[in-house]
Amino acid sequence: MTAAQQTIHVGGEWRAALSGATREIIDPADATAFAVVAEGGVQDTDDAVAAARAAFDDGSWPRTPVAERAALLRRAADLLKRDRERIGALESQDAGKTLEEGRIDVDCVRDAFLYFADLIANEDGGGRVVDAGSDEIRSVVVQEPVGVCALITPWNYPLLQASWKIAPALAAGNTFVIKPSEITPLSTVVLVELLLEAGLPLGAANIVTGPGDTVGARLAEHPDVDLVSFTGGLVSGTKVARAAADSVKKVALELGGKNPNVVFADACSTPEGFDTAVDQALNAAFVHSGQVCSAGSRLIVEASLRERFVAELARRAAHIRLGRGTDEGVECGPLVSAAQLARTEEYVASALGEGAVVRAGGERPAGAGYFYRPTILDRCHRRMRVVREEVFGPVLTVETFDTEDEAVALANDTEYGLAGAVWTANEDRARRVAARLRHGTVWINDFHPYLPQAEWGGFGKSGIGRELGPGGLAEYRESKHIYRNLTPRPVRWFAGETHKDQA
Repeated sequence: MTAAQQTIHVGGEWRAALSGATREIIDPADATAFAVVAEGGVQDTDDAVAAARAAFDDGSWPRTPVAERAALLRRAADLLKRDRERIGALESQDAGKTLEEGRIDVDCVRDAFLYFADLIANEDGGGRVVDAGSDEIRSVVVQEPVGVCALITPWNYPLLQASWKIAPALAAGNTFVIKPSEITPLSTVVLVELLLEAGLPLGAANIVTGPGDTVGARLAEHPDVDLVSFTGGLVSGTKVARAAADSVKKVALELGGKNPNVVFADACSTPEGFDTAVDQALNAAFVHSGQVCSAGSRLIVEASLRERFVAELARRAAHIRLGRGTDEGVECGPLVSAAQLARTEEYVASALGEGAVVRAGGERPAGAGYFYRPTILDRCHRRMRVVREEVFGPVLTVETFDTEDEAVALANDTEYGLAGAVWTANEDRARRVAARLRHGTVWINDFHPYLPQAEWGGFGKSGIGRELGPGGLAEYRESKHIYRNLTPRPVRWFAGETHKDQA
């Protein structure tokens, strides 16, 4: 990793912030500082955008043949495999997740780079031929890079979210400036280092570590940025969209969700089905301490099953082992920051004030660090803040239904629409409910898996645009129609004197 405090990379140079400002990076497991990074500002951001602009307008990367671009993405994937243990441990310490989660994240990043390498390598480089209705016309639509991309990523999956933006941006031939979360920037710095080691031309990849209200805001409004891709909260995302509007740049937003996990009683008619549904409900809600945009934080369970299901869920939740992510046997790490811990506590307090009942957790354990026990809140309803708003902590709310229509209505009763799941043994019901759910990803008898070849994104206030899949690549491209007349001749729409003379 680059030297402490020199975590800004502009046009081929690692440097400190021009102001000299720095930020300590806190280990959430014990609330101590373990790294120092540069705290960039507006001028650092302007320099990075200028470098990316020059690299796009005059540099080699946008004009690099597709095969060479794909080869670079594959080299980056090889380097990630080489450094898997180191980067996984860094991600674990920085974001508070378990070491195994950190390793899995590195593997998923490799998958994203390899997928986009294969996607562009297998494309027809000649473009899409358009039938113009005449042998005298040759018409094609080609895809070109959009230009300079501003990539703003969140703190919960810093490396993974960076890859979902960087891999398609580079595959399409763009240059970029990335701003990782100021809370968890370290693995993104390493990723930029690996891209440079893989041979990416200088200026194509730039990074500015710093806060959102200066670096992020400047990237969103900057007139030389052609696209801004943001993943984060709804409030910040709407600010990005407003800032980008003045320059009419392309915008892609992934703004989180309040995701329903709908369990019908027939899914639990056998001991194996019951065990699986309970186990998956735990995974849906408490992986990475619930700090997942697609977390199944709303359990919507059929009324006849509720008491049995919630009792077993609470019993298992009480035995989840908390601790430092790198320690043996730990199943759930801390929240990422003191602010996130306080936010979680406030949501639980508000839920209790509105009539919810704690079935498990509901408190922080003794000791240092930003830990909070996995919490199950029963007797919840849609008017509660904790049910409507994204907590981003280990908090699961329980609602009940009696009919299929009621289950669908509850699942769709949210301003978000990122992801959701339905558990049922009835194949027809599974298809019906999946078709009716207004969410960008719907799982049937599962929760959380995604595929790099399938688009990811949401309906409603979960955002605009898609990541991953062919649609994720399309976000970083512009379509250009090239129309060629093979037998040009005068149109004579405006006759004028020339026409008269010829006549």
